[in-house]
Amino acid sequence: MIPQDSIVALATPSGAGAIAVIRISGEDAITIGDSVFRSIKNKDLTTQKTHTLHLGHIMDDSKTLDEVLVSIFKGPNSYTGENTIEISCHGSTYIQQQIIQLLLRKGCRMADPGEFTLRAFLNGKLDLSQAEAVADLISSDNEASHQIAMQQMRGGFSNEIAKLREELLNFASLIELELDFAEEDVEFADRTQFHELLNRIEFVLKRLIDSFAVGNVIKNGIPVAIVGEPNVGKSTLLNALLNEERAIVSEIAGTTRDTIEDELVIGGISFRFIDTAGIRETEDVVESIGIRKTFEKIEQAQVVVFLFDSSEFKVSGLKLKVELEKIKNQFPLKPLVIIGNKADKLEENEIGNLKSEIPEILLISAKEKLGVEDLKNQLLSFVNTGALRNNETIVTNTRHYDSLLKALDEIQKVKFGLETSLSSDLIALDIKEALYQFGMITGQVTNDELLGNIFANFCIGK
Repeated sequence: MIPQDSIVALATPSGAGAIAVIRISGEDAITIGDSVFRSIKNKDLTTQKTHTLHLGHIMDDSKTLDEVLVSIFKGPNSYTGENTIEISCHGSTYIQQQIIQLLLRKGCRMADPGEFTLRAFLNGKLDLSQAEAVADLISSDNEASHQIAMQQMRGGFSNEIAKLREELLNFASLIELELDFAEEDVEFADRTQFHELLNRIEFVLKRLIDSFAVGNVIKNGIPVAIVGEPNVGKSTLLNALLNEERAIVSEIAGTTRDTIEDELVIGGISFRFIDTAGIRETEDVVESIGIRKTFEKIEQAQVVVFLFDSSEFKVSGLKLKVELEKIKNQFPLKPLVIIGNKADKLEENEIGNLKSEIPEILLISAKEKLGVEDLKNQLLSFVNTGALRNNETIVTNTRHYDSLLKALDEIQKVKFGLETSLSSDLIALDIKEALYQFGMITGQVTNDELLGNIFANFCIGK
């Protein structure tokens, strides 16, 4: 049910600033706005054209609250599809509060989280996946996540799903028609064409499902654990990567007793670096807790960077190999980057020996920032950005991923039914369930609980 009341909220971040934007949407939005606005040219807002700007003052009876600029957007040609006005006022928190309180007294109510975008969905301005992309766009903090959110907001993902759903719906109608003429034993749906369609749908669904691995990484970042013995330069490496003194650096072994995390964008992808406590045998209770946390962080990380002091390889090479094998055996599926730090202290023959002993080694000097760019490039190589470069649809939303998995399962059931000559009524049930899952993604099938869960994660003014 589409609400008819008018809602108000601050559309810009809370707090003081140069300007603030207060948004009103609803059937009476322009009338309410006009009741508190006095134009410098005595304009009546209710008679003005859509998409126009008007300078004047917000008045509380005879009291002037602020000089403002009012934007008018008449439905259905607005973000929400309803009459909407936006009041650009000075960014004082006092002024913001006074104007919002005045509008509440004039008949508005405070908007719920995401209610402006919810109304855009209910009024057909966006489908559900596009509405969810709005939240992703707001929270995007790197180039890749921004690019995906923009593509989805423009309807790239929606169009792909809608096209599959429409084709499947056409065949579903023919199957239903066959059920109406079951006694005549006729076939309206060409089984060969239907099988080709199911193969095509299955292929697209598998591609979208596979893209979630990349999409999830792009949306949430890649956790990278930096591990190794104490005093090999883990904190120095973190500082070099971030280009700031984020972690304490000391000659004293065991300085880092807890994990330190920070984020860096490399090639448009976010990497969350975790500087862990050094791995060694110790009787220090606090340090032991830090080492235990190190292995917990390795478990959570997608990539492990193992750092050692290359200048000490002659002395501790055997011990190092034992530690490497331990991590490889304990975490066999995790990409492992082996880095020899302090390479600026090595002679040419020592470098050659190291590379022959550990062919995959990357030699760097974190202190001198040598080889740090090579490390960044190697980390980026773990992310399959091909789909992103080719502007393919990438799934980032867990809810969409779940619906795609269920839709694929139903499509495979339909294929099996065709291959085993299952009765049309049973095939029709599986088709309906697949259509339902497609509809769940775009919002053609929905319920209040689902919408509540989705829009509760939005900010108030959106």
